[in-house]
Amino acid sequence: MNYHSLAPLNAILNSLAAVLLLAGYCFIRMRRIRAHRACMVSAFVVSTVFFISYLTYHYHVGDVRFQGHGLVRPIYFTILITHIILAAAIVPLVLITITRAIRGNFARHRKIAVWTWPLWMYVSVTGVVVYLMCYQMYPPGYNDAARVAPARIEAHH
Repeated sequence: MNYHSLAPLNAILNSLAAVLLLAGYCFIRMRRIRAHRACMVSAFVVSTVFFISYLTYHYHVGDVRFQGHGLVRPIYFTILITHIILAAAIVPLVLITITRAIRGNFARHRKIAVWTWPLWMYVSVTGVVVYLMCYQMYPPGYNDAARVAPARIEAHH
């Protein structure tokens, strides 16, 4: 399996989560509870699949160095650091928010959802931005032996 293909998949999953979060927000503003619930549960499932894919990717590929230089470097790392910190914080917030909704405690659900939604949205969107900056704008030069070795073997035959 080519684990490098998981990077664009992760960006797609983050994009999908952001779209579902936005739709869920719009539906609750229109008081379309079932549609809101469907979008938010779907965003949770997509985000969970993303997290599994993200862990799989980094287990097999490792860290990828950002190749940009100059002013873009501190911009990238500011986005990345805030993304990582908030990604860690969002997990318990999402779990608490969903648990309160499942239990029907909607007053407490709303109180935490006003914090959870914008943070979750930020994490989803900045995940896509990090991907675009690290893999599209300034693509990595993968130097792992797994990708180099087959090319060397074929060249000798």
